[in-house]
Amino acid sequence: MELPQVHSYSKEDNQVPIQAANSRLGHCFRDPLFLLCLTAGLLSFAVQSGQLGTADTMHRLQTTHWIWTSEPQVFPDEYPEFGLHGRGGHLYGWYGIGQSLLMLPADVLGTSLAHLPIFSGYADDPSVRSIVVSYLTNVLVNVLTALVSFRFLRQLSFTTRDAVSGVLALMFCTTHLHYTQNMMENNYIMLLTLIGFSFQYEWLRTGSRRALFIGSSALGLNLLTRLTTGLDLMAGGLFLLLVLWFGKVRGRALGERFIAYCKVTAPVYGFFLLVDRVYQFYRFGSLTNTYVALFAQEQRRQEPSLPPNFPWSSPFHMGFFGALFKPEKSIFLFDPLLVLTILLLLVLWKRLPPELRAYAVTSLLLLLAYISFYAKYTYWSGDFAWGDRYVSTAVELVALCTVPLLLRHRDNLGKFVWRVGMVFIAISFIIQVASLAFWLPLEIYQMETLGHPTFVIALRFKNIVAFALGKMEAWGLNNEAMTQDTWDYVNITTWNFLPFLLRRVGAAPGWVVNVAFAAWFAAIAALAWVLHRLQKTVRAFCA
Repeated sequence: MELPQVHSYSKEDNQVPIQAANSRLGHCFRDPLFLLCLTAGLLSFAVQSGQLGTADTMHRLQTTHWIWTSEPQVFPDEYPEFGLHGRGGHLYGWYGIGQSLLMLPADVLGTSLAHLPIFSGYADDPSVRSIVVSYLTNVLVNVLTALVSFRFLRQLSFTTRDAVSGVLALMFCTTHLHYTQNMMENNYIMLLTLIGFSFQYEWLRTGSRRALFIGSSALGLNLLTRLTTGLDLMAGGLFLLLVLWFGKVRGRALGERFIAYCKVTAPVYGFFLLVDRVYQFYRFGSLTNTYVALFAQEQRRQEPSLPPNFPWSSPFHMGFFGALFKPEKSIFLFDPLLVLTILLLLVLWKRLPPELRAYAVTSLLLLLAYISFYAKYTYWSGDFAWGDRYVSTAVELVALCTVPLLLRHRDNLGKFVWRVGMVFIAISFIIQVASLAFWLPLEIYQMETLGHPTFVIALRFKNIVAFALGKMEAWGLNNEAMTQDTWDYVNITTWNFLPFLLRRVGAAPGWVVNVAFAAWFAAIAALAWVLHRLQKTVRAFCA
């Protein structure tokens, strides 16, 4: 009987898998898109505080917990500050379920880790559960946003260099950075809207029904997060219509495209709207009302003096012009890239191809629609938020093409416009980095004694300098309102990054704090290295 041959491995054979792995790894670090996604992940990791950012997100996380455990959506002691009475007299949260579903995998993992014996003696804030949820969810959303933003900018015919620069500007130079640290719904809505625009535009160019289905599903999923994202849904259709219109498509051809579009999108949008309405019926026994109407009813029962049209009782001009010019919320102050965007569009309009004209008009109209919609809302400014959170996502969509346009048309713009552009980019970057320094309610508490109007961004820089020099008390930046809630006071009197917060709370062992600092500095160093590598790679890629 012939024995099977035994292969004899040499030292050189052992090197083959290693060389192959090194080759694949080296290829990744020469790929601009991989480096861009790695940048997004490291940036998101570095800016986390371990907290969810606001009470709104904490309540949505409790709804996440309700989905898979026996805990209620709202605890009785949270009412009347939060919660609405629904079917069976039970208390329910008034938000959509979209962000709660997004946090579900991280919540399951975070809850499991929190019950491990190693954490049995740790029950303080930031909790293990909130750390896991904030890190995993924000990193995922940021990486996916970088990926789809790059894809969409390339679809708009920008070069790799321009697209990479546009994504970096979005992540570092707009309020997207602040909401990467403070996990409201904004960045998730931004991600889904960009997916919708990108894949629906792919359908327009290729006829792929699969792409149209993906894009429509993303926009439809947005409805589960916030019903007002119906504006984003309409903007997606308007964008395609304007691309065709600026491309001189008229008459029968335009009608055929519209019918083909509706055959896919109408059932998808209808499905997600039905899911939202079923969830509304489950909680409040109605398929037609919204939480705003129920919220108004409960608030009037508690405070009969409220106006009949509450919460749509703010004068339109106050909310509209407040979003534009109020020092505490102005979109031009919190997102200075918007000013540069408008300048570039005015100067370059005749040079823009149809798809860029269509996107510019669509995003500006979407911004105007959001400002107008919330103008009469009593809490039009977004209440406890950095800037006007209800319109900031639309602002970021407008600003997405700013830096790519600046780079593409540098030779046509002249030195003056180029230098102005660089100044706006630098100012935008500094403002967004400053937004991370402290938990966002700090200036809101200070305004109780400083009064209104207050130039919030200038106050933030003053706080940074005062805190670094130990001059908060001497400069009159501390007040009684800051100390009334012990939990809030701890969170607003330290740098808003996890290692500093762990040290400030003082519940975690010293070695844990030291490990957290080591990981934080390592992430910052890795981010700097990846950005340097990305710059070199893009230059080589475009050479």
